[in-house]
Amino acid sequence: MKAEKKLAAVAASALAMSLASAAAHATTTTAAVEDVEQCYGISLAGENDCAAGPGTSCAGTSTVDYQGNAWTYVPEGTCESIQTPYGNGSLTPVERGE
Repeated sequence: MKAEKKLAAVAASALAMSLASAAAHATTTTAAVEDVEQCYGISLAGENDCAAGPGTSCAGTSTVDYQGNAWTYVPEGTCESIQTPYGNGSLTPVERGE
């Protein structure tokens, strides 16, 4: 009987730790999303977070480096200071002859 109680206590502890970890991750993820902005024209081919033009399914679908209609999340307030071979990042899509 003691072994069953120990096993139950270990399982309960593991479940509690798992739930606490998940709650902490959800809080961190939510906070991180609130402190970012979409920055166009800075991602490398296949590394965008979304918006890569017609016929694409979103994340990871940019076809060239610094594609002007593909954006990547960056910390809020930093987009326009990110330099690329074509100029700085932009808060709106940019034309680059894609």
